[in-house]
Amino acid sequence: MVPVSFAFDFCGEEFRLTQDRALFWPRERALLVADLHLEKASFYAKHGQMLPPYDSRETLERVALAIRETGARRVFTLGDNFHDSAGAERLEPYAAGMLAALTKATDWVWITGNHDASMEARQGGTLAEELEIAGIVLRHQAKQGESRPELSGHYHPRLQITVRDRHIRRPCAVVSTDGARAGRMILPAFGALTGGMDAADPAIVAALQPAQAIDAVLPAGGKLARFPLWRG
Repeated sequence: MVPVSFAFDFCGEEFRLTQDRALFWPRERALLVADLHLEKASFYAKHGQMLPPYDSRETLERVALAIRETGARRVFTLGDNFHDSAGAERLEPYAAGMLAALTKATDWVWITGNHDASMEARQGGTLAEELEIAGIVLRHQAKQGESRPELSGHYHPRLQITVRDRHIRRPCAVVSTDGARAGRMILPAFGALTGGMDAADPAIVAALQPAQAIDAVLPAGGKLARFPLWRG
């Protein structure tokens, strides 16, 4: 199970952020992952940039591990599931078999993103542009001005800080609060070949407005750490 020390309250619900960049929602028994970008390596290979072709295997193995560790019965992917809408057609047999097994073993929902807006659920699961579960909106990209609780991805946030002359860059969640209004959260990218954007980047700050406070949240040193990014 995910360590209790990584549990935190979000919009009146308990959530748990795993070491491997997934979010677990205990009451819904749901695992949320953003920006898998499956078949990114094969996409680049088609355009002449050769990368090791095992990113989908690695990403799916990490999803499977997170499901086992949390006991999740449901999986919600928050968009950019494949690096492009044709990515599912390029899955090699081993990765395709892994994905088919995962979608059969869980209630799997693909939320589509800008990279894979026209993808088809060929390996199982169901498709949605966005969902609302227990009053929380699940979508790919944070919607500026949204007043409801929201979980999203898209920006691949990473905390960038300097501690004692050490430059640290780690994937993180970004959480906003606005007084009594419900919070919103951007999840870190989960895929094996995903890069990252500075969590304090103006694009992220703008996407989470209106807000009074925006923080980076990530497991660090055996506990859940918060770092202030912006104050209104």
